[in-house]
Amino acid sequence: MVCLRIESRHGPDVTGGAMTTEMQEIAITEDKPLLTGQADTAKEAELAARILLDQGQEHSIETPHGVLHVTLHGTGNTRRPAILTFHDVGLDNKSCFSPLFKFEEMQEIVKNFTLVHIDAPGQEDAAAAYPTGYQYPSMETIAEMIPAVLQFFNFRTVIGVGVGAGAYILSKFTLANQDSVEGLVLINIDTNARGWMDWAAQKLSSVTSSLTEQILSHLFSQEEMSSNTDLVQSHRERISKASNLTNIELFWKSYNSRRDLNIDRNCTFKCPVMLVVGDQAPYEEAAVECNSKLDPTTTSFLKMADAGGLPQLTQPAKLTEAFKYFIQGMGYMASSCMTRLSRSRTTSLSSSYSMDGSRSRSRTLSQGSQGGQMPPSPSQTMEVSC
Repeated sequence: MVCLRIESRHGPDVTGGAMTTEMQEIAITEDKPLLTGQADTAKEAELAARILLDQGQEHSIETPHGVLHVTLHGTGNTRRPAILTFHDVGLDNKSCFSPLFKFEEMQEIVKNFTLVHIDAPGQEDAAAAYPTGYQYPSMETIAEMIPAVLQFFNFRTVIGVGVGAGAYILSKFTLANQDSVEGLVLINIDTNARGWMDWAAQKLSSVTSSLTEQILSHLFSQEEMSSNTDLVQSHRERISKASNLTNIELFWKSYNSRRDLNIDRNCTFKCPVMLVVGDQAPYEEAAVECNSKLDPTTTSFLKMADAGGLPQLTQPAKLTEAFKYFIQGMGYMASSCMTRLSRSRTTSLSSSYSMDGSRSRSRTLSQGSQGGQMPPSPSQTMEVSC
């Protein structure tokens, strides 16, 4: 509705009085907006603000192995796969993923998908501490709890995004439920069980270092730890003061007791996979080894420079751009343009391609100011340093 204010001026009346002025308001109801473009822009801004302010719907979901705390963002639209996340040890869904999914350029993705954040048992903020002697579930058992979440929300398929322990759990879930997963983004994945050397080092570390420092060394690179960055300091304070520190320790021990995933070219994921790791992250070698075991026709490997141990926190712009390409390669958001960040800069992507496991050629892709390039063919494995 539009209100018009009309001013009417009248000359002197018959008695010679002064000129008078009247104000009238007329309400006009529009059948269509006068400026469609402005209306669309306003709707987009309103939607973006709603997404940024969305605190999510929290649910406690019963599973065959206990209760999971799950946070849902979005409408629960089941026509597209949900984006399902699982955090690392020492983190919960907010501290692990909020900076990434609240990032401005990520909103183009978020508005098109429902987000489902799963917290590992007892890891949500302010969770009650488990009693002494509590038997914490194994990594395999936690993975077996995820199907109940999909059933609860009536999701047929998901795109999984996992970090560290969460990446391992989602991998385990995917291997047992191949038809339920359309794509996997695995950050800092380690598919191997801890060897004897790792076990001995962990035992020594448990004697010489506090639980908080052990977890920080798992999350961050040695350079970040030595520099004692603001990010490291904030997480050190958060973990050391956590009311559920006992639960965090149980999750940590469960992850360190994980089994080998036994992935190879003959026993692997059927869906597209994007592996992500920082170039100096604690699990860089493990991620490289995982890449060598996966199907090169459906796997992309993103090694991020200056990303440290948690690239989703330190480099959300680069990870958002890679995630967008990954989703486009799956056939979603095909009409989406490159991010504004990409259009405003030129990035050199050093890429190596391999077919049937053998390296065939190497080239450099340059993303210039024009943008809009198509993502690499899904029939190639891409190793990227950006």
